[in-house]
Amino acid sequence: QVQLVESGGGLVQPGGSLRLSCAASGSDFSINVMGWYRQAPGKERELVARIINGGTINYGDSVKGRFTISRDNAKNTVYLQMNSLKPEDTAIYYCNALIYLVRVGYTYDRWGQGTQVTVSS
Repeated sequence: QVQLVESGGGLVQPGGSLRLSCAASGSDFSINVMGWYRQAPGKERELVARIINGGTINYGDSVKGRFTISRDNAKNTVYLQMNSLKPEDTAIYYCNALIYLVRVGYTYDRWGQGTQVTVSS
């Protein structure tokens, strides 16, 4: 079983920055896609940013130009640098990975437990 462990959430003032991290741990796996989604109260979960093997990066429209996603393949870790944060960025941020289990040849979607990001003065 592959685990995703997130860190880096918290409270920040508007205009501030935060950096989220998500590390995948386990054995005999590879990651095809890794990224972040978020869910605000009363809203559906939405894509924030993701990195696809081969280097393709997708961002949600509301974070383009402010957030940057990066990945350290050696550490199976993905980072989300969030700058110029706005109150509307307040949400629970979830790490997501499309994981391939090498031994059984099986691909599945894995979610982290979520980390709260609150942007408020």
